[in-house]
Amino acid sequence: MTYPPKVRAAHPSAPVSAPGSPGPGSFGGPGAAPEPGPGPGSGPGSVGEAVARLRAAAATEPGRLRIIGAVLAALVLAFGAVTAAEVSERAAAADDVVGRSQPLSADAALVYRSLAAADTAASSGFLAGAVTEPRAVREQYEKDIRRASQLLVKAATHTVADSESGRQIRTLNEQLPVYSGFIETARAYNRQGKPLGGAYLRFANERMTKVLLPAAQRLYDAETARLDRDDEDATAWPVLALLAGVVAIGVLAWAQRRNFLRTNRVFNHGLLAATAASVALLLWLTAAHAVAAARLGEARTGGEQSLRALNEARISSLKARANENLVLVARGAVLTDDGKRDRYETEYDENMGVLVNALGRAQRLARGDERGLAPLRKAATSVAEWQKVHRSVSAADRDGRYEEARRLVIGGEGSTGREFDRVDVELDRALAHEQRQFTEAAENGRSALGSLPLGAVVLGVLGALGAVLGINRRLSEYR
Repeated sequence: MTYPPKVRAAHPSAPVSAPGSPGPGSFGGPGAAPEPGPGPGSGPGSVGEAVARLRAAAATEPGRLRIIGAVLAALVLAFGAVTAAEVSERAAAADDVVGRSQPLSADAALVYRSLAAADTAASSGFLAGAVTEPRAVREQYEKDIRRASQLLVKAATHTVADSESGRQIRTLNEQLPVYSGFIETARAYNRQGKPLGGAYLRFANERMTKVLLPAAQRLYDAETARLDRDDEDATAWPVLALLAGVVAIGVLAWAQRRNFLRTNRVFNHGLLAATAASVALLLWLTAAHAVAAARLGEARTGGEQSLRALNEARISSLKARANENLVLVARGAVLTDDGKRDRYETEYDENMGVLVNALGRAQRLARGDERGLAPLRKAATSVAEWQKVHRSVSAADRDGRYEEARRLVIGGEGSTGREFDRVDVELDRALAHEQRQFTEAAENGRSALGSLPLGAVVLGVLGALGAVLGINRRLSEYR
């Protein structure tokens, strides 16, 4: 016997739904609960879906291997890219040291020397007399003025107008014609035998020592500061590249250890190749930068500092020579501020002291380099002889023996002028030697970094390819 299904009787007061119409709680009906729609971030291609897929992939070994392979390739590529970028910056700074900042610093020093030499030649020619002024002295003065002008034009083309160097170049360009005008006026009065020529020569010397040479010194300081900045940029350690290399090698070592623990296989050729490429790049980076820093440091201490000492010595010798000439031109008319001593004699003593100290410093820096020491020893001997003869000049001047003092200053053998010429020649030889030493050391430092940026890119790509191939080899075991 069959029984009809038991159906709970509807409550007499409950509404009866019409056939085909939605009842209470049904979709679309009154009081129906809304069907949940797609939440934010759950659409196709969204971040949430990507994260979900990544989690799903990480739940399986093939998925984890793919993630590891992508991370390894990214780390090795990043190592190569960061290395190429940082080394390129340092190579560019080394290029600037060799090809821009050091030559500009040397030119600024030569501007100073040329101005000081012109002032010395002018005073020597004036002391010799308008009629007896040696033609070579006159030509030397004109050569020094012309060289200073040419160097200022060259420096202006490599300098921003509103920079410190640009301002000093502008000052020099404005004041150099004023100085030359004073010299020509002094020479004209000297030809006429008028004592006013000596006054104009002193005006010219004052313009040189108080305006032109200080401006040239500031120009030299500004260019030397730029050289120091370029040198520091070139020798700064590439910290980010080294850190990226250590991280990449560390993760590669972890991946190979993981591979060994899971498969009991010692080597994975792809990962081994990636590790070898990364280690090679890290060693290359460390060695190349160490060599570059050492060579640039050698250029700084063995070349740049020696050049500074020699420039200081040569400039001091030129200023001392001009002071010595002006002692006889002024003949006691110009005193120090306290009125107790001849100003030019006092400045001569000061400049000779600087010359002796600078020569001593240059000799200490050139220790062990006989080719560099030889001219410095000869210069020191001539300086000592110069000082000895100058004492005789001072004695003759004090006793009123002007012609004898004049002969001892501008005469031939046995004069201070002859000893000054020897000092100048030997300092010029020493400067040329140190300039060659600097250029050679700096170029060696620059060449140590030359091919590293390209090598970093190549090794980074090869390492990333090796990591991908090594992981793919493991993945093929799951197919």
